[in-house]
Amino acid sequence: MPLIYKICPETLWRDAEAAGRFSGAAIDLTDGYIHFSTGAQLRETAAKHFAGQQGLLLIAVDDATLGEALRYEPSRGGALFPHLYGALDPKAVRWIAALAQDRDGRQIIPEDIA
Repeated sequence: MPLIYKICPETLWRDAEAAGRFSGAAIDLTDGYIHFSTGAQLRETAAKHFAGQQGLLLIAVDDATLGEALRYEPSRGGALFPHLYGALDPKAVRWIAALAQDRDGRQIIPEDIA
């Protein structure tokens, strides 16, 4: 079962854990769904939307646990991106890792992810 990934500010995620639900970051709330990336899309997502940001977490979720609320839809360059139409239950998360940055402010994505 493939994992999908969410990059999220740690403070926002810790608030979601305390509340028992993650409704999304500001962009997610604006767009009406929670943006995720596949492993193959993750590095580009990090570079395009999160360069230079600190205090971020990488959150991994098994896409099969999200049911019909998860849809793969065309986005950047026509690629199919996972979008969750609804809140994410923190219990559905497989693992969480803090993201470090390199000297140029790029997020360092673990090598074992696509």
